Amino acid sequence: MPQPDPTRKMLAPEALAERLDGLRRAGKTVVFTNGCFDLLHVGHVHTLTQAKACGDVLVVAVNSDASVRRLKGASRPIVDQHGRMTLLAALEAVDYVAVFDDDTPLALIRRLRPHVLVKGGDWQPDEIVGKSVVERDGGRVVTVPYREGSSTTRLIERILAAEKRA
Repeated sequence: MPQPDPTRKMLAPEALAERLDGLRRAGKTVVFTNGCFDLLHVGHVHTLTQAKACGDVLVVAVNSDASVRRLKGASRPIVDQHGRMTLLAALEAVDYVAVFDDDTPLALIRRLRPHVLVKGGDWQPDEIVGKSVVERDGGRVVTVPYREGSSTTRLIERILAAEKRA
């Protein structure tokens, strides 16, 4: 039996904007979240599942490789942007995945106009990029409680420590 191709969920921002316009006209609630998603872990999955519960269509925006390097340093990302996007697209909760090259997703949020903006609880409400844009358009911002111990940085540290012990 043929398996669905997760890359069909990966759209360029302009194509995604058109798709979302049609879905909004059909009465669907568009939810947006973003991140680096380098070394996908249970905290990410928890946040994405909770985000999906906030509406009908979940869009996940992924920092490009260049953006991750600027934010996290030269040794990151561990997984390239195509791999990170493919992993996210394979998740049932995720409807669409797009990449952005800026340090923040603000321009993409403005372009896609989500009804709901979701971030993990490690973000303070006033720090959430796009909050004012979404709220100005009548949308809402949701913070998903942080899952203690779920961090890509901590995973990397544990892997490096285990390598030193080996």
